Amino acid sequence: MTLMTHAHRAPSGISAPATAAAGRTDRTRQRMWAVVLAACAGQFLVVLDVSVVNTALPSMRADLGLSSAGLQWVVNAYSIVVAGFMLFGGRAGDLYGRKRMFLVGLGVFTLASLAGGLAQEGWQLLAARAGQGLGAAVLAPSTLTLLTSAVPEGPARARAIATWTAVGAGGGAAGGLVGGVLTETLSWRWTLLINVPVGAAVVVLGAWWLGESRAGERRRLDLPGAVLVTAGLATLAYGIVQTEQDGWTAPSTLLPLTAGTVLLGAFLAVEARTKAPLMPLKLFRTRGVSAANAAMFSCGAAMFCMWYFMTLYAQNVLHYSPLAAGLALMPSSLAVILGSKLAPRLMRVAGARQVAVLGVLVSAAGFGWQSTMDAHGSYVTAIMLPGIVMMAGAGLAGTPLASLATSGAAPGDAGLVSGLINTSRVMGGALGLSVLATVAAARTGGSTTPEALTAGYALAFRTGTGILLGGVLMMLLWLPKDRVRRA
Repeated sequence: MTLMTHAHRAPSGISAPATAAAGRTDRTRQRMWAVVLAACAGQFLVVLDVSVVNTALPSMRADLGLSSAGLQWVVNAYSIVVAGFMLFGGRAGDLYGRKRMFLVGLGVFTLASLAGGLAQEGWQLLAARAGQGLGAAVLAPSTLTLLTSAVPEGPARARAIATWTAVGAGGGAAGGLVGGVLTETLSWRWTLLINVPVGAAVVVLGAWWLGESRAGERRRLDLPGAVLVTAGLATLAYGIVQTEQDGWTAPSTLLPLTAGTVLLGAFLAVEARTKAPLMPLKLFRTRGVSAANAAMFSCGAAMFCMWYFMTLYAQNVLHYSPLAAGLALMPSSLAVILGSKLAPRLMRVAGARQVAVLGVLVSAAGFGWQSTMDAHGSYVTAIMLPGIVMMAGAGLAGTPLASLATSGAAPGDAGLVSGLINTSRVMGGALGLSVLATVAAARTGGSTTPEALTAGYALAFRTGTGILLGGVLMMLLWLPKDRVRRA
């Protein structure tokens, strides 16, 4: 009887402890990838809302009576608040719990999306967009930190980071298409309301599956540092935005640029003296962290602008509808995802540094190709193929840069480093878009003919090529060499 019982409990000669261990391993693996799913979904929403409203702006203007400046701030209220609060969100996750900040940030983002979709006045929409930015700034750093905490270092983490990068890049790439589809089939309001059911579902998933983690001891958040860096970045970003309308030498531009620089200088002074700084300056002594952030800034300055100028070229020169323009850029969207997924395999063979350099070189080649555009270009050679090259390179570069930045930091600073890499990308994109838009406008000279517009866009892409090549040189000189892990 005893022998029969034992045989029933452990069939085929497998011991009960081994079976239980295998079950625990399966559950751990399932929980790990559930964390990856939640983190990627949060990152997708954050990046999607940078660009999803672009194709809806004319409808917003007609419905809410927004001015031209108001339309501009529908986009900028989100990106500026994201950049300004990103470091705060990263450190808050370290001190008060990554899961908690993920859920708080996603909750704020979802409620603000609901408020924006129901807005009846222009100021209500702008306030809601700023609220979305605040939620995104708290949410975004936690997505990468939760992912790296749940997945062990090695090939599995590289694949997870690649998925996170691809989903984020796909969110940015899909923004125009999603916005065009929702605006044409439903209403501009659904470019915001679509976040509500998705955000609610991810909140439930995150509350159920995510485990809590924090940097260690509980400390007071560096409120003076948070206020100074937020005010400095927001003021500086406002000055950058003003350059597109007033130029670089106008008082309306110089004053916020100067004030932003002074505020950031004050932030550095406070951080050097406080006992519990928001951003420990010693962090930048780590070569991988400082070099990867500088590289991400330069890449964002050029690559962020690709969607903007390509959409304008398709609509203003080639006369595509908003939906057709979004569809035209879908191959580029697939290319950035493919590049992100290919990067980990190349990293195991060549190393993160070499793959990052390769990715930026590929993207620079695409930018150079795109700069040969003309007013009568065909879809295949003027949009599809150069777009694929640009975004495949962007996907290749993003994963190794994020990996280099996070692997070079101490565990207690993981949230801060995640915030830094996101801030570098967003601020690089804001600065790059303002600079390249000013370059294009100067070349166009106020003319709206297809030839003049094309000449301006082409010059912007040539300038972007130069920025990327400068970034390659910087990476070769500054990024640390890494050991190649053979699979």
